[in-house]
Amino acid sequence: MKITDVKLGILRAPLRVPFKTALRSVDSIEDVVVEIHTDTGNVGYGEAPPTGAITGETTGSIIAAFKDHINKTIIGRDIDDLENLLIDLNKCIVKNTSAKAACDMAIYDLYGQLYKIPVHKLLGSSRKNIETDITISVNPPDIMAADAIYAVEKGYDVLKVKVGIDHSLDVERLVKIREAVGDKPKIRIDANQAWTPKEAVRILDKMQENLIDLELVEQPVIYHDLEGLKYVTDNSTVPVLADESVFSPEDALEIVKTKSADMINIKLMKCGGIYNALKITSLAELAGVECMLGCMLEAKISVNAAVHLACAKQIITKFDLDGPILCTHDPVIGGSVFEEKDITVSNDYGLGIKGIEDIEYID
Repeated sequence: MKITDVKLGILRAPLRVPFKTALRSVDSIEDVVVEIHTDTGNVGYGEAPPTGAITGETTGSIIAAFKDHINKTIIGRDIDDLENLLIDLNKCIVKNTSAKAACDMAIYDLYGQLYKIPVHKLLGSSRKNIETDITISVNPPDIMAADAIYAVEKGYDVLKVKVGIDHSLDVERLVKIREAVGDKPKIRIDANQAWTPKEAVRILDKMQENLIDLELVEQPVIYHDLEGLKYVTDNSTVPVLADESVFSPEDALEIVKTKSADMINIKLMKCGGIYNALKITSLAELAGVECMLGCMLEAKISVNAAVHLACAKQIITKFDLDGPILCTHDPVIGGSVFEEKDITVSNDYGLGIKGIEDIEYID
């Protein structure tokens, strides 16, 4: 099975409600889709969101990464040469992790098709179902409380609450939400790098004093401040999850060595795909550090790839894979089944994607 062509397109899907964090506000998903075609007629699918505030990538840069570097590296290559193919993909251009992730997952898709096995079984297969949290965007406290009630009524029992805009309101936001939903739902918060280390400890202490009972806090400080991240980890009773601080296996190793965080958030778009994510899970297994598998604001192609990884590795114990659920409709045919919090992995060969409705191809 040889790669003969790479086609790029744009996938668009409006969101149910605007997605708001300390870094950005988004009304719809507009991601780059990759189709890798082969001489056997098999097609592998990948997806890359332009998340400039986090990965530095734009739609234009993702397209250019393929046209100028990735296509030249993979076209004509044999899918059966998996290890060498993925090593060369990672070497062909510096960074550009989302573009690499889109290519990586499409290659794994084709490899599974070649050997007639679902990717999650190829990687390990420890479960077939997972439950995701749901994101509560940062808004005025009353709106966030109403959104939390709606989520709980839909069956969600883990809420991921965005904070970090107007620090004086962060505690009030969480108090309102906890009062609205009661004690049963778990609440995890994501500051998206918005606080200083001392602010983080002060705010987290205040939240706990108000009986919020936080499950964890995600990336409370700026990504490059590992000393500050460690300060929060050492001085707060709330477990700390490193997100933007971990873009690579090397970053994960540094977190583990310095004990800067209690857990690691793996995102395919940060680390460059399944190949590098597996290195992080192996490192985490050795160190006994639990992982979350998360996503950017992505549609089902790439989140489906994350579901396959999530269903393969037991060290991944928490799931933040709600991207497709936040959309008004799903233009992706096939793949894992998303039913609000319940996600069931596909048992079709590869990643199980069969096609995409209304894709806008790029010349």
